[in-house]
Amino acid sequence: MESAIVGINLFGAVALLLYGLAQVKDGMSRAWGARLRTGLAAGTRGGLRSFAAGFVATVALQSSTATALMFASFVEKDLIAPAMAQLVLLGANVGTAATAWIVALGLGWLSPLLILAGVALARARSGARSGAGSAVVGIGLMLLSLHLLSAATDPLLQSPALRAFLAMLDNAWPVALIFAAALAILASSSLAIVVLILSLASAGGISTALVVVLVLGANLGGAVPPVLATLGASAGARRVTIGNLIVRATGCAIALPLAGYCAEFMELAGLSPQKLAVDAHLLFNLAVALIAFPVSPLLYRLTASLIPQEAESDNGPRYLDMKALARPVAALAGAGREVMAVGDLIESMLVRALDALKTNDLAMLADISMLEGRVDRIQHEIKLYVSRVGKDDMTEDDHRRARHIVDYAINLEHIGDIIEKGLHPEIAKKISLGLRFSEDGQGELARLFAITLDNLRMAQAVFATGDAELARRLVEVKEEVRRLEKQSAECHLLRLREGRLDSMQTSSLHLDMLRDLKRINAHVASVAHPILDGSGLLIESRIRQAV
Repeated sequence: MESAIVGINLFGAVALLLYGLAQVKDGMSRAWGARLRTGLAAGTRGGLRSFAAGFVATVALQSSTATALMFASFVEKDLIAPAMAQLVLLGANVGTAATAWIVALGLGWLSPLLILAGVALARARSGARSGAGSAVVGIGLMLLSLHLLSAATDPLLQSPALRAFLAMLDNAWPVALIFAAALAILASSSLAIVVLILSLASAGGISTALVVVLVLGANLGGAVPPVLATLGASAGARRVTIGNLIVRATGCAIALPLAGYCAEFMELAGLSPQKLAVDAHLLFNLAVALIAFPVSPLLYRLTASLIPQEAESDNGPRYLDMKALARPVAALAGAGREVMAVGDLIESMLVRALDALKTNDLAMLADISMLEGRVDRIQHEIKLYVSRVGKDDMTEDDHRRARHIVDYAINLEHIGDIIEKGLHPEIAKKISLGLRFSEDGQGELARLFAITLDNLRMAQAVFATGDAELARRLVEVKEEVRRLEKQSAECHLLRLREGRLDSMQTSSLHLDMLRDLKRINAHVASVAHPILDGSGLLIESRIRQAV
């Protein structure tokens, strides 16, 4: 009975740590998701900047797996160069090690304060403050879980069975490495397993060399979940995650025979036994980054040879299976996946336009027309495909879903037209003529761009899940966009009255871009209307009737 209670305490503490990590990731995404993604995608134009972007993303999201998947999706959408993405993951590995080191600083006494402050913030109506509050609560839960882990492992190490198991691992390092790797794969977090190793080592009973080996295994296992998650992705995305696995596996293969010497070095260096696991974790990832950074071009060529680029004849639809037309559920599922892919293309177009606006680089606009052409072709194929789905076997829900898919595809195509025929020439004109928005005007446009990107991502989630509450939030944000557009236009007119030369030179461009972003948001929010209508939450008119 006592051993069962100890086991429950241990697994409960690990579950709390994983939940805390998830809270931080979710909170950061809700608070600064759009700005974080846009900033990170734009911050990968050099080796050191790419490394720093990976470090920052992982410290913010508390997950190197999340960072790997995010940047793999960037590669898939051609937002960053694959070679830079390899460097991003080196920074991500150091970022997760630094996070573990910070968690182990003995800040558990801050846990109640952080949870209290986070709950207070999370109750705010502002989405950014609420997200920040969730992130703060997550950090507090992580610190609390470390205290609970320590309390749970103390009696656990008194178990003769566990002592025998650890002794066996100490005499079989490859088995110990594989065991720790398996735990990291199951938890989808190398950080969680390193913290668990930290707790076991702090309680005593594990040799320094075995701690090093288990940490190596956690690092190896932490590189596997991103590989599994991108198995169905493009060749570029798979190269990024496979390259990260190759780097970590090579590092582990070199370090494993030297684990005993590493342990002796760490003991001679006077490193604290209570923090040995996180110290080893950080030193390993720093060493791997220093070695792998200069040879990253070779790594990219290796992954390119291992995973050749798929043949893409016409960049057409990928999920419209003609054999599924007789099965409405399967056919509409494929059409739904295809329209989501169109949404990803629209996101790529918006990101390119925003990058060009920020950097005054015409090259950023080069692919927008090509992407808009793909959007036109695919949305046309989606409409034809849905029209051919077997009508006799369709239920009322199937008909409703089909209309929703076609409506969303049409709205995405309209957004593509606005970007290509509106934002594209407007930004190109600004760059070609060497015009500059006022600092306030640039900030207003960048903010509206970021909100538009965030809304598009929310619309994708609404379309995929049919979540009525999320749909309601999307419509509410549309009204916020209306307010921001009106406010920015009024501020711009005020700057004109003040005789600001930069505002005079860019007046028409500023107002045209505000109008285009407002129109894009209107099309984005339309995805919520069928869901709200079906839930009885949509009124027929926003106009108040006269009494």
